[in-house]
Amino acid sequence: MRKAKSIKHNGKALTAILAAHELFFRGQEGGARADLTGADLSAADLQGVNLSGAILRNANLEGANLRKAKLASADLSGANLHMAELRNSDMTEAILPGANLSQAQASGIEFFRCDLSNVNFQGAHLRNINLRLANVNGARFAGADMGIAILRETDLAGADLSGVDLSTVLLPKGYAVAQTAK
Repeated sequence: MRKAKSIKHNGKALTAILAAHELFFRGQEGGARADLTGADLSAADLQGVNLSGAILRNANLEGANLRKAKLASADLSGANLHMAELRNSDMTEAILPGANLSQAQASGIEFFRCDLSNVNFQGAHLRNINLRLANVNGARFAGADMGIAILRETDLAGADLSGVDLSTVLLPKGYAVAQTAK
């Protein structure tokens, strides 16, 4: 794992970017929203970091440790989170269209009202997640472990749930499991 203090983005130390973002988040003087667009944060240890509302478009977070991170309302459009550790992160209202979460450890995540359109969740561990009111149009869940997931109030039209065991999933009212067969 790479430590945050050893990572730079656009000539700035990641620790300085995160400190300024924390001030921004708290509405304090000297704060600035973290803009990590295109940042290489692969294998970074970012456990418990507050990136709520941060801009992480097209960032490479492959294999990063984001366990218990705060990513609410963060823009992760097109981000690479392949094999990332995301367990128990808060991603409420996060923006993730086109992101790659294949084989990610993403159990226990709050994906409430997220834009998950065209996200690749193939082979991801998604146990105990909440996808209520999330946009999953075009999302690919093939081979994902979705045990005890909450999909109530989620429009599953356009989502690929082929090969996913939905026996313990809380599905939308009237949703027939046969609808997932391809």
